[in-house]
Amino acid sequence: MRKTVWQAARATFQLAKAAVLAFGSIIFITVLLITATATLAVVGAGLLPETVLLIRRIAGAKRRQVAGWTGREIPEAYQTITGPLRERLRTATRDPGTHADLLWMVAYYGYGFLPCLMLPLWPLGLLVDGVWSGLLGREAVILPLISRLADLDAAWSQSLLKPSPKAQLAVRVEELTQTRAGAVAAHGAELRRIERDLHDGTQARLVSLSMRIGLAKREYDRDPEAARRLLEDAQDQAEEALTELRHVVRGIHPPILTDRGLAGAVRALAASSGLDVTVAVDGLEDGAGEGGPRAPAAVEAAAYFVVAEALTNAAKHSGSERAEVRLARAPTGLRVRVRDEGRGGADESGGSGLLGMRRRVAALDGTVGVTSPVGGPTVIEVELPCVW
Repeated sequence: MRKTVWQAARATFQLAKAAVLAFGSIIFITVLLITATATLAVVGAGLLPETVLLIRRIAGAKRRQVAGWTGREIPEAYQTITGPLRERLRTATRDPGTHADLLWMVAYYGYGFLPCLMLPLWPLGLLVDGVWSGLLGREAVILPLISRLADLDAAWSQSLLKPSPKAQLAVRVEELTQTRAGAVAAHGAELRRIERDLHDGTQARLVSLSMRIGLAKREYDRDPEAARRLLEDAQDQAEEALTELRHVVRGIHPPILTDRGLAGAVRALAASSGLDVTVAVDGLEDGAGEGGPRAPAAVEAAAYFVVAEALTNAAKHSGSERAEVRLARAPTGLRVRVRDEGRGGADESGGSGLLGMRRRVAALDGTVGVTSPVGGPTVIEVELPCVW
């Protein structure tokens, strides 16, 4: 009996919150009607996007309320309302997620009265179940109905607030549009970096090499010794140009990835990072060709650059002498985890390269998680989806 009363009290609290939200929704419908009327009169058109945002907040409160009762999250699928007024109006009126919220609000006026049904159940349940369950030891009959009311309210709300396939598709298209823009920006920055490296480094050395060879040709008949020195200088210039070309090529796609795989390339990267780096590999092919399968080339390249950027940041900014890198094969893709014991406080706006890392990973539909409290440690976790 005590457990039954406790469960009924918990359901009562849930229904009380639902009643408060239902009452707020009834009041809000007045604001919505006024906004709609003003919009038709072209007087309050600017209020419509703000009203839609308010509807989203109310629906979000109901989602959190239902999730607290059922333990199951209800995802949201909304298009972002930004830009000039015309674009915001278009998004506010065409967003499928907003249409679902409006449908829920209309339906909520119908089943929002459910919390009122619990009021007579309490005195009746305490009387009937007190005798039936407390004295006779039978299973309670009336008080469990309060929990069923809460379950019914949650089930109907979950069914109405769950994003439709059309809403999920619209959000997915918006995400892919943003991802494509980030990938184009990252690609443009990479092209500019390669162009700058070739122009300021390799091209300058090749010009100097051509000039020295030309001087050596002119000095060959008059002063063979001077011509020999010029040719030696030209040879040094050629070797330096080749070194810089290799550096540029490694920035495009490290050849070591093709030769030794991701695990071997990361181990070589760790050895040259200047830190004491521990590398752990789980389920991936190592440098000797043993272990699990290899990820696609694009995924390996993204993971390599994530590790390279993370170790560079750790060496420059963390103040730590040690770092850990873990590469793991997951059922849905490749997971990369880099941890250092430095001072923490990593800031994406501080030019630490985290923004570029996010763009590179987002281009492959991956995710990046950064945990860096002040005082450390800093942990960067990346998941890159792929098919094994």
